[in-house]
Amino acid sequence: MMWRGIIERYREHLPAIDKSAVISLQEGNTPLVRADNLRFFLKTNLEIFLKVEGLNPTGSFKDRGMTVAVSRAAEKGQKAIICASTGNTSASAAAYAARANIKCIALIPKGAIALGKLAQALIHSARILAIDGNFDDALRLTKEIVAKYPITLVNSLNPDRIEGQKTGAFEIVDELGGAPDYQFIPVGNAGNIVAYWKGYKEYHQAGKAKKLPRMMGFQAAGAAPIVRGEVIENPETVATAIRIGNPANWQEAEAARDESQGIISAVSDDEILDAYQMLAALEGIFVEPASAAGVAGMIKLCRQGYFKKAARVVCILTGHGLKDPERAVKVTEEPKIVPANIGDVLKAANIEG
Repeated sequence: MMWRGIIERYREHLPAIDKSAVISLQEGNTPLVRADNLRFFLKTNLEIFLKVEGLNPTGSFKDRGMTVAVSRAAEKGQKAIICASTGNTSASAAAYAARANIKCIALIPKGAIALGKLAQALIHSARILAIDGNFDDALRLTKEIVAKYPITLVNSLNPDRIEGQKTGAFEIVDELGGAPDYQFIPVGNAGNIVAYWKGYKEYHQAGKAKKLPRMMGFQAAGAAPIVRGEVIENPETVATAIRIGNPANWQEAEAARDESQGIISAVSDDEILDAYQMLAALEGIFVEPASAAGVAGMIKLCRQGYFKKAARVVCILTGHGLKDPERAVKVTEEPKIVPANIGDVLKAANIEG
């Protein structure tokens, strides 16, 4: 049967939305890839799976929440949505708003959004406003606006976003036949760790999963307010998607960590970029840097001897590498220029006759 998106697939677990009101780009149903090359490289007895959310329609996990949030807004007759964004939220909101034929306004931090994401939001005809400030300033402004005007906020403060994003957990359980032992996930605004935990708990309560995983969240060291226990006024990291100093879902993320007996820790930019390149070189999966934060955390724990026995691990890869192509160019060698003859090509390619 044709896949028709997460609302139709998981309707019984989601807020009621009339079928005629569903705004979908057939999001969800993303690959769960077994990462044996990574496992062998790390010399670990972990069974590692990668949930490739960058293969959602706009290239990130945001589409799961956006289909529910925009469908609900459209069903209520709203004419506009608004978001603060480091990139992926604005790209997703703009696409779903275009599909729903409603207005999209996105507030982004000036000069702090990857070109691939900005291009997406612009091509979908969203109204993009670059704020002279950071993500937290942009989110504060959007909250002030929706308090005064009939516009729907589609950041993860909107519970409909969390409802859609929890379906990632459903898909993992459906495919594996149960929950993993550990789930590793990047933490920025912290909505996704909350959503996945909610999804696992609901499937467990429905008898579709016999156990619950430990939620293992990782922030970038330069943008790790939950780890440090304080708001970071000027967060800095190459992982722009998680460059957030005051997460909207802070308390809920801590609850997910504590209830699951998991952790929320930090990884350096170097550790993130190492994992980013490792995923591409070993598994053929190109992600944006923030997406590699959870994998970086898993690698770090492996090297510290954290895992005492065999376990099943799922790492959520939140966005596609083409969201931030400039970063890939910076961390790799430029193409070698060679004369247009076979001898020079064979020599440069290290191909022996």
